[in-house]
Amino acid sequence: MAAPGDTNLKELAHAERADLAEFLATLTPAQWNAQSLCTKWTVKDVVAHVISYEELGFVGLVGRFAKGLVVHANQVGVDEYSHLSPHELIDFLNRHLDPSGLTAGFGGMIGFVDGTIHHQDIRRALGQLRTIPADRLVRALGLVPGNPRLGAGRRIRGLRLCATDVDWSHGAGPEVTGPGEALLMAMTGRPAALDDLHGPGKALLAQRL
Repeated sequence: MAAPGDTNLKELAHAERADLAEFLATLTPAQWNAQSLCTKWTVKDVVAHVISYEELGFVGLVGRFAKGLVVHANQVGVDEYSHLSPHELIDFLNRHLDPSGLTAGFGGMIGFVDGTIHHQDIRRALGQLRTIPADRLVRALGLVPGNPRLGAGRRIRGLRLCATDVDWSHGAGPEVTGPGEALLMAMTGRPAALDDLHGPGKALLAQRL
């Protein structure tokens, strides 16, 4: 949940989505069909997921859960937008740079955090890394540990995470150190980020992913 005073999460989400849309416009058809870091999802599937809650309210969410139960609701959303072409997906994203629907929840936190993580799911899978702007990275890092939907709490319990490139740390215990982006991705269950991390707590973190 966003902390009191987090008034600019929608602005951060807007900036992140604009960067993502700009990057997606450079991709080839083969890259759109490439595997992402999300199991069983291509790059195109991940983009469909990012936008799939954008025009969905409570009633629509209930209907989506009815179709696929909670554990499969994300796949239902991807399937509902699978007919869109890459160009249409980019156009949709550009028309929804400001979070709306469910992604506007908690002051825009859902749109911002999900957008940042899934942007990296695509970037890392394609080997086209980037430097996340420090203000966005630090804010995302601060929002993830206490978010039960992302499951980070159980992965990092009893560990101290310390970013080496931005001013952020969390927790107490054996240390895991590395770039903030890698810590963000590891906290949210991406084993691919482990190669960028170090420290005595890394082995325990790896067991929990």
